[in-house]
Amino acid sequence: MADLERLEAVVRPHGGEVREAGPGDVVDGVAASAVARPASAEGVAAVLREATAQGLATVARGGATALDWGAPPERADLILDTTGLDRLVEHEAGDLVVVAEAGLPVAALLDHVGRAAQELVVDLPPDRLAGGSTVGGALSTGMSGPRRLQRGGIRDLVLGATVVLADGTVASSGGKVVKNVAGYDLAKLLTGAYGTLGVVVRAAFRLHPARPERAYVVASGPLADVAARARAVVASQLAPAAVEIDRPAGSDVATVAVLLEGAETAVGQRAAAAAELAGGQVQEEPPGWWAALPGGSGALPSVPAGAVPRTLVKATATLTGVAGLLAAARDAEQRYGVGAALRGTAAGVLYGAVTGTPEATASAVGHLRAAAATPREGTVTVLRASHEVRAALDVWGPVGGLDLMRAVKRQLDPGRNLAPGRFVGGI
Repeated sequence: MADLERLEAVVRPHGGEVREAGPGDVVDGVAASAVARPASAEGVAAVLREATAQGLATVARGGATALDWGAPPERADLILDTTGLDRLVEHEAGDLVVVAEAGLPVAALLDHVGRAAQELVVDLPPDRLAGGSTVGGALSTGMSGPRRLQRGGIRDLVLGATVVLADGTVASSGGKVVKNVAGYDLAKLLTGAYGTLGVVVRAAFRLHPARPERAYVVASGPLADVAARARAVVASQLAPAAVEIDRPAGSDVATVAVLLEGAETAVGQRAAAAAELAGGQVQEEPPGWWAALPGGSGALPSVPAGAVPRTLVKATATLTGVAGLLAAARDAEQRYGVGAALRGTAAGVLYGAVTGTPEATASAVGHLRAAAATPREGTVTVLRASHEVRAALDVWGPVGGLDLMRAVKRQLDPGRNLAPGRFVGGI
């Protein structure tokens, strides 16, 4: 149990607050005993220093839109609420750079830079944006949407970060503040690590000029045919901003949607060429499923006895391996009696919604993993699932470089005080 008086003593001088945890202060089913909401990087450092001294396991929380992704932590004695760090620190429009604190909602950041006709190209799911997904949360999960095809993922857009380690040490990416970790690109290292290595308190991002002229090309057809058309567009000279595939559960048909951005005349010409290549139609608006996770991105609802909840997975594949992944989803449905929707970039990062009993879901996930011969060629990670499904499989599956990741964890968080067990390999 957390010693609230000691936590309050170190937090309040920095303008933060501490309270006893309530019924809603739960991390994927694991209840916390206290919540600290610091208002500065110094406050975060003070909280983590004291929490580590008390032997507490700390889990950072922003908008909580993906707090149940990955594996549940072994313990969550203290929730570190980052929403008190919600300032947009700097926007250098001429340099296309923005600096924001970790608790700032991504939607607020997008609104601010949008007034300068700029954008941070992360394309988070609409539900996460509307739910208050924060800068820190977006980095923690490492998620990016359709336009990662051309602009890269959020890991490619982060330029640097200020991070607080478990012992309260404040480090800046690329700096020499932290003994023995100079040389790590901390911003990129912590992206997608689910808060297990440190707590990002501030981050700098590269922006892009907004491209107001857009056109979409949409085509549907048999799975293998759509995968081939999408592959052809990706490999073409048309420079698509995004090429997305959507395959609903139980369907032998998929849809490819191509986004073209740029100057008006050039967009029209490229869209016409893409329509010919993909065998589709040009339209002004994206399909309704664009950028959304299959099955919806909200937290798993409470389900009645006997009902089957949805499991959210992330699948990666090579450009040529996408067709095999689509076929594996259809085959898994027929073999195990599940639903297995897939949606994502044709370049090989797709999200899936698997619906079935825990045993059938576990079998289906294993079948999807078998579509790639090695982790280098493709992986399937379970992001969100019921406890019954998690008990039936390894949510992370085979991964490469696990020994190195564990070594980094030992160096940055030797006491395993930050979200222990939440990341791959029990990190």
